[in-house]
Amino acid sequence: MRWDAQALMPRPAETAAPTPSPALLPLAGLVRSITTPEFAGITFHEVTAKSVLNKVPAGSRMPFEWTINPYRGCSHACVYCFARKSHTYLDFDAGLDFDSQVVVKVNAAEVLRKELAKPSWTRPQVALGTNTDPYQRAEGRYQLMPGIITALAESGTPLSILTKGTLLARDIPLLKSAAAEVPVGIGISLAMTDEALSEAIEPGTPGPRARLKLVSRLREAGLPCGVMAMPILPWLSDSDEALDALFASLAAAGATGVTAGALYIKPGTREWFMKWIAANHPGLAGRYRRLYGTGSYASKEYRSWLAGKVRYFKARHGFTNTSGFSHRDLEDDPRGEEAEYPAGIIPQAAAPGQALYGKKAAFEGQATLF
Repeated sequence: MRWDAQALMPRPAETAAPTPSPALLPLAGLVRSITTPEFAGITFHEVTAKSVLNKVPAGSRMPFEWTINPYRGCSHACVYCFARKSHTYLDFDAGLDFDSQVVVKVNAAEVLRKELAKPSWTRPQVALGTNTDPYQRAEGRYQLMPGIITALAESGTPLSILTKGTLLARDIPLLKSAAAEVPVGIGISLAMTDEALSEAIEPGTPGPRARLKLVSRLREAGLPCGVMAMPILPWLSDSDEALDALFASLAAAGATGVTAGALYIKPGTREWFMKWIAANHPGLAGRYRRLYGTGSYASKEYRSWLAGKVRYFKARHGFTNTSGFSHRDLEDDPRGEEAEYPAGIIPQAAAPGQALYGKKAAFEGQATLF
């Protein structure tokens, strides 16, 4: 991609042109804000971060203690993205600004190395991709992930990556090398095989076929690859035909595990998603309002119905024993299966002298690896 045509954006006080959000800038550590024809309508705000390791709250029950988000905001523009609300912490809005105002921590790898070198660092797992995608399109220009992966591996720190970005394929050799040093988990987010629906609701992402090919490439390289099949969209991607096609495709690609769950729309995401439904599927707008009420979760009846469908199609395609870590708090936790991480995403150490994950070719027709 050509960034020789990039334009320097002045701070609001120095421009007469309207800015996308009245409270857009300044940002802490801002170096510059740039636009480029290759990313029409998107502004990248390059910042220098003081820290990149984020401590996960103890009460979260997540299977990791630390996260890294080299980017804030995401050009994937997924209408349903749960992270939209987090953009308001930077005085952006959770709608268009989340899609078009992307903050880039240009010194992420350098700062990370310093943090990992501290005597207090005990090498717990670090998760990438828990908020915004580390392999969104801008990563092709900024190339932050190779430095981050290398720093973690060289420090002896296990790592996991969750992404929709096929740019991850660029780093497969690096990830294989890292996996020889530390446990590595990899997850792909893919919840539909309908290319037209994907283009409409997650317009900045590589399509389903491209992500399925990435799953296959990871498995052929001997790397794990769990799939987060979320969100399943009521009346749009929850039919028997859609679910059968999804799980069949994931099995054929060699996914090490899969977790599926219904759309979750917390405040910040809910408003943006409901606006999209009303504009693109007006006949469903009322049904969605009734299904979700005033909450973030679909009704218990719908979740139970979907869970039964998911169990059936997982079993049909060989994913019966591929569950990973669950962070459900209670038996009646409304998150259900979506609170679980499928096999392959959470880093696991292999037994001495034994590979934890074989190449895809060794498991053709057998998606259940555990």
